[in-house]
Amino acid sequence: MKLTPQQMDAKIDEHFAFEKNDDVEGVLATLAHDAVHDIVGWPSGPTHGREGARGFYETLFTDLSESTVTPVQRLYGDNFMMDESRWEGRAPGRPFGLEGRNRPLAFRLLHVVEFTDDGDIKKEQVWLDLASILQQLPQDS
Repeated sequence: MKLTPQQMDAKIDEHFAFEKNDDVEGVLATLAHDAVHDIVGWPSGPTHGREGARGFYETLFTDLSESTVTPVQRLYGDNFMMDESRWEGRAPGRPFGLEGRNRPLAFRLLHVVEFTDDGDIKKEQVWLDLASILQQLPQDS
């Protein structure tokens, strides 16, 4: 079954809402059981299945807080979407291996998301504006 843009929006918005609330179980429930989860540049590389993605989200929710994701633009195809968003919040931990020191942080991100016919996230690939993150979280020499 082909999903409508509205159905894809609803699922990714649900996913982002669970992220905003640091709800690991909720985020994982939006993924298909055999989902591929790929944060481009993440040291472990792509993971497979809900449990494979768990470690990333547990780390993310320790490293970043007060998150707000604002969609900028979305493009749709047959059971996939590209979502350009802006993330804003604070960095109390060590996001992406950088000392956050609870500083404010904002950056763009691009999600390429494929969905199952049932509407679960089958593949999530995330690209981060690391240059912007490095500028905002400079490290002491």
